[in-house]
Amino acid sequence: EQFLKLMRDCENGKIDYIITKSTSRFARNTIDSLSWIRKLRSKGVGIYFEEQNLDSLKAENEMLIGFFSVMAQAESESISANVKWGIQKRMRNGTYSVRFNMLGYRKDEDGNPEIIPEEAETVQDIFRRYLDGASLGQLKKHLESLKIKTPSGREEWSFPVIRHMLSNEKYVGDSLLQKSYTTKSLPHRIVKNHGKYPKYYIQNSHPAIIDRNTFEQV
Repeated sequence: EQFLKLMRDCENGKIDYIITKSTSRFARNTIDSLSWIRKLRSKGVGIYFEEQNLDSLKAENEMLIGFFSVMAQAESESISANVKWGIQKRMRNGTYSVRFNMLGYRKDEDGNPEIIPEEAETVQDIFRRYLDGASLGQLKKHLESLKIKTPSGREEWSFPVIRHMLSNEKYVGDSLLQKSYTTKSLPHRIVKNHGKYPKYYIQNSHPAIIDRNTFEQV
């Protein structure tokens, strides 16, 4: 977002020269990098890459800038692949640290999940009301009337958020790993895992808020 703001300021004549540490810090991939360099050069805006000692206003430097951009992109993709491999290895051997950005849980000082009592009561109330016949619409109105915020801090609840809570195995103390993954190609996107990679199901990985019988009924 800030990068695009910088580009708009350049196009609007507010900036005439950019100094950046290296080609790897300027843009996410080679195509983006060269595209913006050419756009800015056509408007007389230069970019100086300190690490490579290159000035984009000099046309003879474009090939070198392109070369370093390719190298930077390849290094970034290699690091990304190594990180992903490390995550999958930790999932397989059960040492992966699960995220808990959800209602009812937080991480303690040691990074272990612990229950937030007042939020856990809300979660239990949602499950109980659903079993008693409340619809998603009724649950939404109920939560908003009590001024209870969503896990992301919003005041307005949506059907997908409530549905996700009612089917989230973490509330019964289990963890399903690798529900989604990041695509290899640029631009990177997070997509649902429909079998492209293995999933790992860990039972009793943390304290439960909902008993297993209630969860299965829901």
